[in-house]
Amino acid sequence: MDSIKVKDFMEQRAVRFTPEMSLTAALDKVMTSQHLGGPVVNENGEVIGFLSEQDLLDKLVKVSYYCQDTHIVSDCMHQDVLTVSPEMGIIELAELMKVGKPKVYPVVDDKKLVGIITRRDVLRAIGQSLDDCFQHPV
Repeated sequence: MDSIKVKDFMEQRAVRFTPEMSLTAALDKVMTSQHLGGPVVNENGEVIGFLSEQDLLDKLVKVSYYCQDTHIVSDCMHQDVLTVSPEMGIIELAELMKVGKPKVYPVVDDKKLVGIITRRDVLRAIGQSLDDCFQHPV
């Protein structure tokens, strides 16, 4: 189990946003994906923030009330983003996730976004490992 890495279970096709994207465009991306949000990347593919459904909900309620789409992603994204390496072990990440940390982590290699990993992905990795244990007892 220690040898299972984030890269083995991460999703490579993460929903991603740009800082200048309108919130309604960001909402469309979230609604057509199965993700609860995603990383905000600059023109070099580097993670500079994270936008969640909760962030969108907060701002879009006001936008819908006034019927004005004046906000952009950089207005409501979180700038302090916890990222992980594709080489990080699944168990190490699971330990991080137990303490109420984010449900989704951008996976970054050489400062570039290469995917995301969610709690569900980590549970899938653990479940697969358990299946292997029960099929091949030591």
